[in-house]
Amino acid sequence: MLGQLRANFRALCVSILLAPAVLGASWIVPGAVWTDTSGNKIDAHGGQILQEGTTFYWVGSAYASNEVPNIYSSTDLLNWTFQGPASTAVEFMYRPKLFTSGGKFYIWGQVNRLVQALESSSINTGYSVYGSAFSLPPDARTYSDEGIFVDTTGEAYILTSADSNNLQINEINGGSSVSIGTRVDNGNLIYLTEGAYEAPGLMKSTGGIYYLVMSTKTGYTANANQFWWSTNIAGPWNGPSGIAPSSSNTYDSQNTFELKISGSQQTTYIYMGDAWDSEGTAASNYEWLPISVDDSAHTITLEDYAFWKVDVSTGVITTSTTGKRYNAADAFNDLVSSRYLVVEDSCVACERSVHNIDSQSNVTIHNIEGTGEPQWVSIHYTVSDPTAGDAYVWLNGEKIKIADKNSRAGKFATVPINLTLKKGNNNVLTFGCHAHAENSDFVAHLEGIEVVDD
Repeated sequence: MLGQLRANFRALCVSILLAPAVLGASWIVPGAVWTDTSGNKIDAHGGQILQEGTTFYWVGSAYASNEVPNIYSSTDLLNWTFQGPASTAVEFMYRPKLFTSGGKFYIWGQVNRLVQALESSSINTGYSVYGSAFSLPPDARTYSDEGIFVDTTGEAYILTSADSNNLQINEINGGSSVSIGTRVDNGNLIYLTEGAYEAPGLMKSTGGIYYLVMSTKTGYTANANQFWWSTNIAGPWNGPSGIAPSSSNTYDSQNTFELKISGSQQTTYIYMGDAWDSEGTAASNYEWLPISVDDSAHTITLEDYAFWKVDVSTGVITTSTTGKRYNAADAFNDLVSSRYLVVEDSCVACERSVHNIDSQSNVTIHNIEGTGEPQWVSIHYTVSDPTAGDAYVWLNGEKIKIADKNSRAGKFATVPINLTLKKGNNNVLTFGCHAHAENSDFVAHLEGIEVVDD
């Protein structure tokens, strides 16, 4: 008997040692692939977060599973555990939103351009269809995108971008039964019909100012999202103004929800955006950024961080410290250990960058120090035209397309990707690029890399 117990114990130890390790996330990394606590890519698009006690619940459409509403939970906004689909009874539910009323939990999402409601007594499971799908009062409009906003006074509202591009705000009637109620904006948003807007989200600052965030309509191509402000949820509304530099196209994302963290030291607002791929698939990533609020100027601005996190207890934002830097120019000048092949005759190393890297050339950096565990490595580079080609890295001989790791690839100067470096200082990373078409003048310029110690 004792021998059998020892054998079982040894087998258990071996199975633990052989099981793949899933390390906890240390940072929110906008645009990068985000995995859950089981190591699977998070699939919750067009979603929203609801805090219940000390736990946050994230609901969003599963684009890999016929757009059923998936639910994830977290206590730190970094590490998310998959709770499963809220319901498989409803498919192709877009932009699902979660709220609570009368001791029950509700998910409202767009199905066939109507609102479909789900109900459960538990926030993370067991949702069933709640009534028939319904249109928007007062004139039975259908719609495309939606948002949910709960005011500091407790009233809940649904925001919709209706068929005529007419954004409207309706009350949600709560209590023992839940239904859509009166339109509250009284036509004060009618001027929004002058443009085509969608993806509505609403937040209210500590100063009592309402900020409405929406994107223009460009399909799955990112655009410069706009905001409006008002002192009353019924309007009138002032705007629009940009929430980020217009050239960034909202850092290549589209709004889905504004999350409020009421911390002990400060109130923090978080922009939740989808970093869609060209076809709006499950390969799309997420762009979450803190929002800077200036009520005196009536402005909100996204804070563009490559790495950041928020203490959900205090509300304090921190960003990563500088990691160990490896400059491309040093690799270029190191003719002994570098395998850098330059096609052009002119000097290409200037301002600590290597310029004009094309499909026939690359830069190799030696002696990179690693921990043997997954680490964030920032690739500092730019390209001549993000649509004309892709940049790659070869880590210890393994080829990796940067865009598969981070949807910001080629569009922003700092692109973090998660890599597993061998323990020690014998890692080798080569940077190169491929043009999408022959005879393309697609080139890249590499400053270097930075290994961030988590």
